[in-house]
Amino acid sequence: MDKSSIQKMKLGIFVIVGTMLLIFSIYIIGSRQQMFGSNFEISAVFKNVNGLQVGNNVRFSGINVGTVGRIEMTNDTTIKVSMTIEEDMLKHIKKDAIAAIGSDGLVGSMIINITPGKGSAELVQAGDEIRSLSRIASEDMLQTLNVTNENAALLTEDLLILTNALVKGEGALGKLIFDSSMAGNLQKTVANLKIASDNANLAMGEINDFFKGETLENSPAGVILKDSLSGEKVKLLISNLEASSLEIDTMLAELHIFIANLNEGEGAVNYLIQDSIFVQRLDSTMQNIEQGSERLNENMEAMKSNFLFRSYFKKQEKEEKKAQKEAEKSKK
Repeated sequence: MDKSSIQKMKLGIFVIVGTMLLIFSIYIIGSRQQMFGSNFEISAVFKNVNGLQVGNNVRFSGINVGTVGRIEMTNDTTIKVSMTIEEDMLKHIKKDAIAAIGSDGLVGSMIINITPGKGSAELVQAGDEIRSLSRIASEDMLQTLNVTNENAALLTEDLLILTNALVKGEGALGKLIFDSSMAGNLQKTVANLKIASDNANLAMGEINDFFKGETLENSPAGVILKDSLSGEKVKLLISNLEASSLEIDTMLAELHIFIANLNEGEGAVNYLIQDSIFVQRLDSTMQNIEQGSERLNENMEAMKSNFLFRSYFKKQEKEEKKAQKEAEKSKK
């Protein structure tokens, strides 16, 4: 075989191998870009794509299911990303799925991760738009961290001022910590409060024993509450006290009239009244009688408000009203 024939054969083999490599490369690239096979398209809207590019992978639950088809700037704060997804994923991706931009490893390219939703939504259709989750950018995190550091510095400075004041014994809290006399007074106050609390508990126990035990039965209140005869005696006593009070009021009125007549009249009685010592004694006696009458009236009012005699007075008032009505009817 001559030299020219060998060269032609080598050239043909080279062309065939190169063509096969080109076809294989086109197939590999087309497979990655979802150029061969049935696909459908969905989209998501982001505020920041963080370096995402057309052709980057789209993953669903960690599995590559498509690529980024288009990236369109809708306005100054909205970016629409269209994704080309394998048609087989139509029966897996639902409308409540969430798309988020992440990185493929620590230093890898940006990708879109689609996370399944937790609800029971319908399956996506071609052209649907799913929800998106915009992750915080590193610049935003650094800015937030800077503000946090500034706040921490201010807080540390204020805390240092407060600690120095406490160490120097300034303010109420510093005095309470370092002043032994104030601490002793506080301990005495707490001890006194404990004693007062114990005494109050003891008194409440005695009151409960009085109303629940034999003390009430043997007391005058218990006898009055349980013995009907004693109750009648108490009613009679109250009635007599009321009558005495009325009689005292009548006597005081008549005594006032008598004194007025004496002051205006003449004779031996008037002469006796003119005696200053006798007049002072008589005035003192009148004041004592008036005070006694007022105290008796107060006692009567107190007995009317007492729960032991309240029912009796109410019953007596009803009887008086009934008697008045009957008297008015008889007059008519």
